[in-house]
Amino acid sequence: MTRHVGIVLFPVFEELDAIGPYEVFGALSELDADWRVVTVAESGGVVTGAHGLKVTADHSFDDCPPLDVVLVPGGFGTRQEMDNPRMLDFLQRAARTASYVTSVCTGALVLHKANFLAGKKATTHWGAIDLLRGMGDVEVVKERYVQDGNVITAAGVSAGIDMALYLVSVLKDAQTARNVQKMMEYYPKPPELAEATV
Repeated sequence: MTRHVGIVLFPVFEELDAIGPYEVFGALSELDADWRVVTVAESGGVVTGAHGLKVTADHSFDDCPPLDVVLVPGGFGTRQEMDNPRMLDFLQRAARTASYVTSVCTGALVLHKANFLAGKKATTHWGAIDLLRGMGDVEVVKERYVQDGNVITAAGVSAGIDMALYLVSVLKDAQTARNVQKMMEYYPKPPELAEATV
């Protein structure tokens, strides 16, 4: 039986928040045919990210298959999605079949509005920590990613890759996650930056 990871898109989503985990779960699907990663948007069709990347969603909220993992990226578009009743309803419905509900960056704000973070530990982009904390009833921590029950939240942008690799180790095993990491050649270290010359 096919198991689905659903990445939820919306206007002005932060591209790497979605595409980083998409790469991880896409690699998982190459190693294990039982898994498939799909993109979902309210009406389907083309969704434009924060930097102009256009992605054609695989499904709308209405025709989305049951999801085993739900992932909400961040970006300034989350400010509108926090108050979008169709988004919040979709997330609550999707969570009924999902083993894990996850977010990257300010996607945590949307998860909180959809009642997934009440009484839990969570994280988000450093620039939104006070905003998430101010929503109340959530313990906000400064970590790369945080798991509390079946909810996993990641900090800003590139942290979504780390969270997704961790989730692969949970869904499958550590060796599969290492194999995905190797396929991606993802071994981050601090960048070497050129100094300006006068």
